[in-house]
Amino acid sequence: MLDWVNYLKELGGRVREIAHLTPDTVKGYQMLSGAGEKTGHLDAKTRELIGLAVSVTTRCDGCITTHVAAALKHGATREEIGEALGVAVALNAGAALVYSARVMDAVAAHQGG
Repeated sequence: MLDWVNYLKELGGRVREIAHLTPDTVKGYQMLSGAGEKTGHLDAKTRELIGLAVSVTTRCDGCITTHVAAALKHGATREEIGEALGVAVALNAGAALVYSARVMDAVAAHQGG
C-alpha cells in the first residue's frame, strides 16, 4: 500500500511544477474543482464522499488521497466513506453489466441478427 500522507505532499509538489509550466491548465482545473462550492446545493462532506466514489471508479490514487483528507476534514466517518465506496463498487458492477449487454448486441450483429 502507499504512504498516502507523504504521497499527497509529493503530489502537491508535482502539481506546482505543472502549474509553473502551464498555469492556465491548473487554473482551469481549479475553477472546475471549485465550481460545486459556489452553488451551495451540496455540503462539503457530501461533495468529498462523491469525490471518493468517483476516485475509485476512475482509479485515481491522487484523487483518493486528496478526497480522503478533505472528507475527514469535513467530518466524514469511516462508515460514511464505506457507504460511498459501496456506491462505487455497485456502479462499476453496473457498468460491467451494461457493457456485457453491448457485447451480446455485438455478438448478435456479427451473427447476422
